[in-house]
Amino acid sequence: MIEIDDPADPRLDDFRDLSTADRRPDRPGGRGLVIAEGVVVVERLLASPYPVRALLGVRRRVEALGDGGRDLPAPAYVTSAEVMAEVVGFHLNRGVLAAADRAPQADLADLVASSRRLAVLEGVGDHENLGSLFRNAAALGIDGVVLGPGCSDPLYRRSVRVSMGHVLRVPFASMPDLPAGLELLRANGFTTAALTPRADAVGLADAGLRGRRVAVLLGSEGPGLTDLAIGAADLAVRIPMAGGVDSLNVATAAAIAFYAIA
Repeated sequence: MIEIDDPADPRLDDFRDLSTADRRPDRPGGRGLVIAEGVVVVERLLASPYPVRALLGVRRRVEALGDGGRDLPAPAYVTSAEVMAEVVGFHLNRGVLAAADRAPQADLADLVASSRRLAVLEGVGDHENLGSLFRNAAALGIDGVVLGPGCSDPLYRRSVRVSMGHVLRVPFASMPDLPAGLELLRANGFTTAALTPRADAVGLADAGLRGRRVAVLLGSEGPGLTDLAIGAADLAVRIPMAGGVDSLNVATAAAIAFYAIA
């Protein structure tokens, strides 16, 4: 562990100004780094294939990692909460950060061939919902996530945090043309089920999906799946709900669907 008391120290640049220039590559000033926050999430980053560049934290949080903070795979910079807040741009209650380079994204064909249960997302743009989806996928036996058009970056800092680091262990791949890409799933024996609140959709419990090779299609938080995506799926399924409630949050609906097909 390396003690640092100067917030301008260039060794801390990977963690600088996170409130205004996040590490997302499509943001000005971003460099495509993966940022993990908190002991639990940092430990999951350390156990992942993402190459860790550095850690920054107060001493007690760094020492809470692994074997008392020893034998870490990268420099661990120890500082005060005040210096850390000045570097990061806000007070970080979790007390420790780690920065890593990105690992190669899964190949779509390989992910499909090696999986039995997949989540296929269209237009899921909210980072917290995306992080929750990955956490649910990890908990409920989903083998991978396929990101269709309009989805956010799952490695955005907020997504990593909300997923509790599980976005770093659930493989994901991109499907730029979602309707056409469903043919790859069918060729590998998948049934594609579009989750929608439409009244004419089959009830989830009656769809006969449990135990089969299934890909669940999930849409954006507002309008849901496009008509094109629903029409391209093998069937449309819904979660029956009490009157007066038209839909669920996408991550909540995903958790119910994941449990139903597991």
